[in-house]
Amino acid sequence: MKTVAGMCVAALMAAPVLAADPPGFALWRASDLKSHDAALSKHVADDHSSRETLADYKSHRFRMLYRDADGNPEQHDAIIDIVMVQSGEGTLVIGGTMLGRRTTGRGESVGTRLDGGDRHALGPGDIVHIPAGIPHSFLVPGGKHITYVLLKIPAS
Repeated sequence: MKTVAGMCVAALMAAPVLAADPPGFALWRASDLKSHDAALSKHVADDHSSRETLADYKSHRFRMLYRDADGNPEQHDAIIDIVMVQSGEGTLVIGGTMLGRRTTGRGESVGTRLDGGDRHALGPGDIVHIPAGIPHSFLVPGGKHITYVLLKIPAS
C-alpha cells in the first residue's frame, strides 16, 4: 500500500518543471495597480500630480500617474505615449496650439495651456495612443481625479 507522502512525492516528480520568468518580464495585477493608485493619492505635489516609475527598460518606460487637477500641456517629439486609465475621470486634449511653451529637454516641451485641440472624455478601462509630436494635456474636473498607467515608447 502506498503512503500519502509517497504519492505526493511521485506527483511532484511527475509535474512539469516551470522555468523562471525571463529577464525583463513584469506583471502588474489589478490589485497591485489599485494599491499604487491609493499610495499615489496620498503624495500629491504642488502641481496636483503624483507619479511613480513602475519599470524602466531603457527603450521604453512604464509610469503610473495620479492627477487631481488640470496638468500642463506637453509635447514629446520622439516619444509615443500610451495611456491606460485605471480610475477616476478626466478629459484629454490633443492637438491645438501650445501657449507658454518652454523646452525641458531634447525634443521635450511643456506649456501653460492648449488653445484649440480635440477633447476626449476618459474613464476607467480607456486606452489612448498619443503619437509623437502632438501636444496634449489632461484636464480633471474639480473635486475629481484621474489615475493612469503611461507607457512611453520611442517613435520609429
